[in-house]
Parts: sequence; C-alpha cells; structure tokens
Amino acid sequence: MRYELYYWPSIQGRGEFVRLALEDAGAAYVDVARRPRGMAAMTRVMESAELKRPPFAPPFLRAGELVVAQTANILLFLGPRLGLAPKNEAGRLWVHQLQLTIADWLVEVHDVHHPIGAGLYYEQQKREARRRAGDFRDSRLPKFLGYFDSVLESDTAFHYAHLSLFQMMEGLRYAFPRAMKRLEPEYPRLVQLHDRVSRRPRLRKYLASKRRIPFNRQGIFRHYPELDG
Repeated sequence: MRYELYYWPSIQGRGEFVRLALEDAGAAYVDVARRPRGMAAMTRVMESAELKRPPFAPPFLRAGELVVAQTANILLFLGPRLGLAPKNEAGRLWVHQLQLTIADWLVEVHDVHHPIGAGLYYEQQKREARRRAGDFRDSRLPKFLGYFDSVLESDTAFHYAHLSLFQMMEGLRYAFPRAMKRLEPEYPRLVQLHDRVSRRPRLRKYLASKRRIPFNRQGIFRHYPELDG
C-alpha cells in the first residue's frame, strides 16, 4: 500500500504525528501538499463531490479508495498495518485512548498563544495569552506530564502513541524551553522515552533530513519568550 498524506506543507502541526508513524515504519507514502501543485490537489480532494464522507480539515490520509481524517483516527487505522499497535482489542483501545488524550493536550498547547480565537493574530491577544500561559505552565503542563509519565510504567511493546509523546516533548521543548528544563527532572520516564524514540534508526534519519519541517511560529508549537515564564 502506498499512502497519500494530505496536510499543510510548511508546518509540522497535527500532520507530523502521522508522518512520524509512516517514517518509523518505513511505509511508502507521498506528502501530497509538499509536491508541486500539491495544495491544489489537496483542495480538490476536500471539495470532491464524489466523497461521501469528506474530511473537515487536514490531516487526512488516502489509502486506496479509503479516505481517513483526524490524527487519532488515522493512527488508529495505520497502527495495526504498520506494526505500531497491539494485536488485541483492549491494547488497541488503550493506545487510541492515549492518542486522544494527546490530542486534548495539543489543543491546550495551541490555546496558550491563541486563547481567544484562532482567527485572530497572536499580537491581538497577547495579554490574554500571558495569563493563559501562566496557568498552562503551572497547572496543566505538569498534569499532562505526570499522567503520561505514570502510565509509561506499564507500557512495554512499542506503539504509535510513543511516537506522539516524543513529538509532544520535542514541541514543548521548543515552545517552553525554560519551563521544560525546570519540569523534566520530575518526569524521567518521559525523558527516557523521548531519547529512545530519537535513536530509532529510521526515525533518526528522518529527523536529520529535509523532510522534517522545522518548528516555526505558524505551527501549533510556537516559541514566544514572554509565554515561557
């Protein structure tokens, strides 16, 4: 199977969680919107009258005639096919539950710099963002880190949620370097997981390649020094 991934070409965003799974598994895929006339191709799929179940927004994945949208849903589909999910139903549901919790966490990261509305520029909500950032750093960030650090103790087989936790750690280190430097010693399992994932052979090559889009101020993880405490 050759997969087609549709996502914005200049940011990591939610699409990166899918890219990591495809890259780690060595799957054959095309990052459609990053190719010539790729954005037009993505728009055609989204606006196609032939799709009975169209995606609301990227990312979405095409696998043959099937189109699957929403990051957690895509990974639920890909996990067993890429060898990145448990074989039993209870295990697959558990990993999906972890991924959905990561999705909740990612929304909170985004809302630090856009607490009022996604349609407004950051500069239009800086005062509110400062207040939101303080609560995120002091309350919400430790809560999510603590939860995932605690559940990693019972995880053994590698799965796609581990890749997503790696991405969360990478993004948080970029967006909140001071806060993460202060907090990380309290969550050693997450730090160890991040380091293990970064050494996986295919992923290491991907991370060092031009296929890996750098973090920037257009994505979900954004570094504004005034929000880092």
